[in-house]
Amino acid sequence: MKLSITDLQTDDRPREKFMRLGASHLSEAELLAILIGSGNTEENAVQLMQRVLTDCGGSLNALGRMNIEDLCRYRGMGSAKAITLLAACELGRRRMSEEVKLNDRFDSAENVYRYFLGKMQHLDVEECRVMLLNTQLRYVADCCLSRGGIGQTVVDIRLALKQALLHNATRMILCHNHPTGVAQPSADDDHLTQKLKLAAETLDLRLLDHVIVADAGYYSYAEHGRL
Repeated sequence: MKLSITDLQTDDRPREKFMRLGASHLSEAELLAILIGSGNTEENAVQLMQRVLTDCGGSLNALGRMNIEDLCRYRGMGSAKAITLLAACELGRRRMSEEVKLNDRFDSAENVYRYFLGKMQHLDVEECRVMLLNTQLRYVADCCLSRGGIGQTVVDIRLALKQALLHNATRMILCHNHPTGVAQPSADDDHLTQKLKLAAETLDLRLLDHVIVADAGYYSYAEHGRL
């Protein structure tokens, strides 16, 4: 049975609860309900978002991978609401990456993973990026080198070197995602790593690491002593 938001006790209404207790005291469904504002004839906004999250296995990451068409299949979820939800997911990813970029030296694979996870965790295809650093291992830029299929993507080594030179970077970290969720390198990944390392050395650049990103963790060539 549908229970309208206005039928709830004032203290249980998401907006009022937010104002009284703060965001940390709201469930994911309650926070999302604030964004969409209303549900449908059978569900209020909280109930609708509880159902969407249940279909996503309770994962906000899975929600962020949905597209407008996926969300619009739910009754009461039009394109405007779907866009609002996906925009919020994207802002969350950007905030995660920005916090790491502004506060950290990229002297560990974990920091690199935290930065790129925000950019890559929603992707259903492989994307390869290069992070450019100065001699103090501070962030200079990161550039997309290629985007391809589920299993692999073709990387132009010259583009990575060109970006490093254009940004006056001295250090590089290669990173790509595995949409399958398994962060183990392939033979192609091994070949790409060695090829870029050797090419960078000819220009007095250092490839510090190649980090493979997956939802459950990462693989670092540097941590495994393979650079």
